[in-house]
Amino acid sequence: MRRSLLVRLIAVSGLVALCAIAATAWLAARTTTGAIQQEQGQVFADDGTIYQGLLGYAATHPNWAGVGATVGRYAEETGRRVVLATPQGTVIASSEADPGKLPAQPSAVIDPLSVDGRLGVQATADRIAPQAVGPYSLPQQEREDLLAIAHRVLNCVQDRTGLGSVEVSPSGHPRVVTPDSFTLERCSGAVLEKPTKTEQAALDKLNQLVNACLGRNEQTVPAAQLRLSWTFDGPATSTTDPTTLNCVTSARREQLVPYVAPAAWLYITEKGGDQPPSGFTLSADNQVRLAEVAGAILVLTVVVTGLASIRLIRPLHALTGAAQRMEAGEAGSRVEVKGKDEIARLARAFNDMSEARERLETARKAMVSDIAHELRTPLANIRGWLEATQDGVSRFDDELVVSLLEEALHLQHIVDDLQDLALADAGALRVHPEPIDANSLLGQLAAAHAARAEGAGVSLTVVPMADPAITADPVRLRQAIDNLVSNAVRHTPRGGAVTVRGSREGADAVFEVADTGVGIAAEDLPHVFDRFWRADKARTRGSGGSGLGLAIVRNLAQAHGGTVAVRSTLGEGSTFTLRFPAG
Repeated sequence: MRRSLLVRLIAVSGLVALCAIAATAWLAARTTTGAIQQEQGQVFADDGTIYQGLLGYAATHPNWAGVGATVGRYAEETGRRVVLATPQGTVIASSEADPGKLPAQPSAVIDPLSVDGRLGVQATADRIAPQAVGPYSLPQQEREDLLAIAHRVLNCVQDRTGLGSVEVSPSGHPRVVTPDSFTLERCSGAVLEKPTKTEQAALDKLNQLVNACLGRNEQTVPAAQLRLSWTFDGPATSTTDPTTLNCVTSARREQLVPYVAPAAWLYITEKGGDQPPSGFTLSADNQVRLAEVAGAILVLTVVVTGLASIRLIRPLHALTGAAQRMEAGEAGSRVEVKGKDEIARLARAFNDMSEARERLETARKAMVSDIAHELRTPLANIRGWLEATQDGVSRFDDELVVSLLEEALHLQHIVDDLQDLALADAGALRVHPEPIDANSLLGQLAAAHAARAEGAGVSLTVVPMADPAITADPVRLRQAIDNLVSNAVRHTPRGGAVTVRGSREGADAVFEVADTGVGIAAEDLPHVFDRFWRADKARTRGSGGSGLGLAIVRNLAQAHGGTVAVRSTLGEGSTFTLRFPAG
């Protein structure tokens, strides 16, 4: 118990609750009787009857204009005083000429578009009263036509099975009910399941409202898939999307608003008074006992809660102070951890978070520095040549244009790489796999890098796949292998060789890019795929590249559901292996 704050809180709460329950049970046993309990049950039943009756009225009338007779009838049947008022307190109807002062809280809210299921009243899943059919109510001619069809189907079903009956929904739409669905289908019972013109017009209007709602929520329109549901008199949708379901419910209520009465507050009290039945009145002695027990429980609660709170507040104050210091910019803020309860685990989690934040801040500063370093050189070159041209020191000839274009392309390459990494960090780096011929892609890659490899004095060899039919994003896969080949050519000295090989290993496609270059030291291999990492700590542009290519390759491999790995021996060369599911 000392280690678990939850157990301690439960124990304390249980102790207080036990005292309260014991006191309440003692008072209840001495101040209540079976007659009061029966009266309460009857009162609850009467309240439910009144609520259901007025709810049915609200669902079938556009306003409360004629509700006075209904209120009077229920008041006479139950022997209660019934008052119906607006939420602002204006009396709509009252069973007594003088409703008197209304209680602070209503007994229930009469709203056919938001039924209170706790009162035992039937409602749809979206809490709309089944009687609220609105524009789905069938005109007399459609009712008569459907009833004629229903009786023909019923006669057919009964002739074959001897079973069946006709049920009519609140909107007036009949259907034949029978346990034998096969016979019902043979007797053309499905005709009754189709919407009539009136129902279809209401459904179309509802679909417009749903689509308008979905459009505001940036969903595909249309997506409601509305249909009539015969378990209740209204539309439903086959989708389970929460946004669509919310839009259908909202649209249903908007469509039914003109056909139902506005929400009203229902007050049910004893005749001639504002209070519930008098069975709960306590004697003077019981009132004294109640005050004594309540006072004792209050004192016990304050004392126990105070002792527990003191123990809780200290570590929470320490956590608050550390968080405030962290917010003020203090790096590495920590709190002392004591014990093994939930607060101690919270303190350890806070310390871990503080340490991780410190590492992230260091990484952020390093990354900003790296980006500034990468962008500074090309921008300085472009600015220097442009200023020299402006001052007349240099001529704006073709050679200068080519040089400026190279610097601009280098900048564009860095920006594109940073954008790809930003998409990966945001989880938005998407691939679009499709069936492709890997050998065709490898041929394009060989043609694209041939001139560069020849200029660098490097032999570029592409070994085709025996089974080249794979599934991958051709653009992203080409980008990944391009980066590996560019990296290999860049770090292979004149006279060396770069080999690109594709193969199938089980269900995986494997691409290897091997070079005979300078290789990578064993201690540097874990950092090869880090952003802006280079073995050359001077970070010059002599070797080219932005330091982002291999980081992008890793993200593209992960986007394909695969991995990228490297093997290298210093002074002998490196082999990068890209592996992902082939189909």
